Amino acid sequence: MISPLPQGELDLTNIPEALRDAIRAQWERFTAAGAPADLQHVLSDRGAARVFAASDFVADSLIRTPTLFDALPLERLARPSQPGDIAAQVEGALDVADEAQLHGALRRVRRREMVRIAWRDLAGDATLDETLGDLSDLADACIDAALRRLSAWHAERFGAVRDADGRPQSLVVLGFGKLGARELNFSSDVDLVFLYPHNGDSDGARSIDAGAYFTRLGQKLIQALDAPTADGFVFRVDMRLRPFGASGPLAMSFAAAEQYYQRHGRDWERYALIKARPVAGDRAAGERLLRDLRPFIYRRYLDFTAFESLRDMKAMIAREVARQGLEGNIKLGRGGIREIEFIGQLFQMIRGGRDAALRTRAIRPVLARLAAAGYLQPAETAALDAAYVFLRRTENRLQMAADRQTHELPVDAGAQLRLAASMGFADWPAFCAALDAHRDTVRAVFDQVFAAPDRPVAGPGDAADAWQTAAAGGDTAAALIELGFGASAAAALKDLQAAGPIQSLGARGRRRLDELMPRLIQAAAVSGKPDAVLVSLLRLVEAVAGRTAYLALLAENDNVLRHLAALAAASPWLLQLVTRVPLLMDELIDPRLFGPAPDRDALAAELATVLSGVDPADQESEMDALRQFQQAAVLRIAVADLSGNAEPQLVSLRLAALAEVVIDAVVRLVRERLVARHGRPMTDDGAGTRAASFGVIAYGTLGGRELGYGSDLDLVFIHDGGEGATDGARPLDNAVFFARLSQRIISFLSTATGAGVLYRVDTRLRPSGNAGLLVSSFDGFERYQLEQAWIWEHQALIRARAVAGDAELIARFAALRRDILCRRRDPAQLREDVAAMRERMRRELAVETQAGFDLKQGAGGLIDIEFLVQYWVLCHAHAHPELIQATDNAGALERLAALNLIDPAAAAELAAIHRNYLARIHRLTLEGWGAVAAGEEFHDMRQTVLAHWRAVFR
Repeated sequence: MISPLPQGELDLTNIPEALRDAIRAQWERFTAAGAPADLQHVLSDRGAARVFAASDFVADSLIRTPTLFDALPLERLARPSQPGDIAAQVEGALDVADEAQLHGALRRVRRREMVRIAWRDLAGDATLDETLGDLSDLADACIDAALRRLSAWHAERFGAVRDADGRPQSLVVLGFGKLGARELNFSSDVDLVFLYPHNGDSDGARSIDAGAYFTRLGQKLIQALDAPTADGFVFRVDMRLRPFGASGPLAMSFAAAEQYYQRHGRDWERYALIKARPVAGDRAAGERLLRDLRPFIYRRYLDFTAFESLRDMKAMIAREVARQGLEGNIKLGRGGIREIEFIGQLFQMIRGGRDAALRTRAIRPVLARLAAAGYLQPAETAALDAAYVFLRRTENRLQMAADRQTHELPVDAGAQLRLAASMGFADWPAFCAALDAHRDTVRAVFDQVFAAPDRPVAGPGDAADAWQTAAAGGDTAAALIELGFGASAAAALKDLQAAGPIQSLGARGRRRLDELMPRLIQAAAVSGKPDAVLVSLLRLVEAVAGRTAYLALLAENDNVLRHLAALAAASPWLLQLVTRVPLLMDELIDPRLFGPAPDRDALAAELATVLSGVDPADQESEMDALRQFQQAAVLRIAVADLSGNAEPQLVSLRLAALAEVVIDAVVRLVRERLVARHGRPMTDDGAGTRAASFGVIAYGTLGGRELGYGSDLDLVFIHDGGEGATDGARPLDNAVFFARLSQRIISFLSTATGAGVLYRVDTRLRPSGNAGLLVSSFDGFERYQLEQAWIWEHQALIRARAVAGDAELIARFAALRRDILCRRRDPAQLREDVAAMRERMRRELAVETQAGFDLKQGAGGLIDIEFLVQYWVLCHAHAHPELIQATDNAGALERLAALNLIDPAAAAELAAIHRNYLARIHRLTLEGWGAVAAGEEFHDMRQTVLAHWRAVFR
């Protein structure tokens, strides 16, 4: 127990002089009403002076019922509530036999708990989050406990409504707004929506349909909470957020609600559903419904239509504030609570479909995420958070004064002093100064975030006039020529106007297009390649016009337009990628876009975050999420390449790291599904039964970490499953399990979805090529490599490495690779075999012309360097096993030179040429071309390579 003070006197030391007489009078009334002496001592010790100074509601409640705390363990004034405390208090107070008794008991326990919550808050013993959490828990407990009793009485009269399997259904109560977010303020309404899972009829003597059944039950619940009695009310109930608002049915089936949101749902309803939470009834069913509604709430793309919607909502609120003279309203007024919520929920609506960390109901975690993800500056979010705490404390203390719903600052001097003192200020001016500073900060960030984009400064000519003329069907040639365009630009604009997606735009979409196009024309005009860039951007606009959210994104973000114009000028390949996958436009807002190319750890962490927001049961969503992640990462790597922030070898390393991260995730996801269905593949290795292992081996450019943009992946799959089978309820032979696993990995990687393709997969380097099994047992792979493999297959093994799978099998593969590559070989025979294979490849694969040089397969090209390196490694690895540690050409050349196996100057020369070839291939791909350069561009380099080739393979 708390040790009471030796006397029950009030400590008025820190109370303003003007408030002391009123506090003494209240305390005397309390003691005169018969408050036990020990209770007086405890309360005086627990800050009674501060509490009575701030709240007539608390004082009057205790004067009216001095024994109010009899059923309350007084330790609860000294400590935060523990999970279940409040629910237990409510449950214990509701030993009732009928609705009338329920109404009275609910109101009495509500008053007792509200006094306790106010006391802890006003005495300075509770954080804001504790106060808001207790208020929300109290509402949850009252609603749920009342519903359970009412449901039981309702079933006695009408029976139960059952689903198709005969299970009784329960009303689902969703809490919206502050209740849904567990941020309920002291005298708040509760925003509720009533739903039920399935239609049907009740099975009682008086059978009624589900709609009528749950409507009557909902009406009973509202009366239990909202109806005023001699004991007051529990919570005022607001049902206007339900589908169709006040004109809609009070209770609605899940199917009808989903249909409503799909057909009629408006942006403000998405905004409201962000905070929705099941608070009573069948909460599991409520969570399932909210998961089903997630695509409506959170769009897969960055949804910049939210700007317009929230600007409109804020403008409507501002008009109402002005009309009613509510400038002193700390919720709706300038820099108030609603503006902080709008900032957070704007980012939730725009980015919540892509950033799972933003799908949280409470505003403070959202602010923390905005800082962590770089959407806002940490100093801004810290200031918003501090303002939120200050404003919400002020709101609660305004309402705790008389348990009255108000957000208006008082005008009476005495009430002003009471509020200031409750907030820890000596007087009203000091409080107002702090309040104004917070509101100014909030308004500054709000204005910055919600600022409408300015018109671009026009260059020569006027882009807006050019677009207006084009939209009216006029001749835009002269205006476009003034802007620096050629004759083809006017025709391109005319074609856009005639395009089907543009013709189909509604009024809202057309308005967004009209906002966008002058900016787009201007961005193309200053790009350096105006005609080509304009044509590319117009193709993009035509591709995304059906999704007006993308038009909004472009219209809202001049930076995105500039970035798109720069991409169109520098890399048609990238702009075509964005046109095929408009979701990539989202990345053009990300500040990381122009930073260093992400490394493997960063990519792995980012992918883990992406997949954490996807339902594991939804493979299609996983496939789309992986594709979007991969495409976004390629875009960032390419931008780093184009801007000079990444050397050619680093570009290849990053592309290879990206592929490895994706393959590893795909193997894990596919394997988990197969194991869940069939169990783990088990094998007996002589020492006992164990789980069989699996591995993915990368060859070629991925194995050598020299991957290019759009490169295929050369993969080989191995396992050590032996003759065993899986241990699940639906067992499979291990060979079948691993064959299915490999097939599904390839399908996951290479199947085209709405989000595109991850990678094309080539498995022809497996034992026996296309004629061989898709996945090899390790023993079979070993036998093939030792007994049947051609020399070119051992050349390929130099660039092979495991990129996913089980550590034990990966180690066995590494040991086998070492044994094979470190064999002693006849140099003359090796030279002959390597040269013959190279000649065959050049003859069959090179695409050279008299004017062009195939950088990969042409004479003196990349493959010649690779074959030289492979020849040297196979020649010397028996004596120098460290040579096989490098699977990339540059690393192998460095080791060969360090061991003096080749001339260091020759190694450096070949490595430099290899880098130049690789860089040019990267750039040609980004420019939309194949790996064929102008014939004379690399004349000296290819002659150098050929000289080295002839010196070895003469």
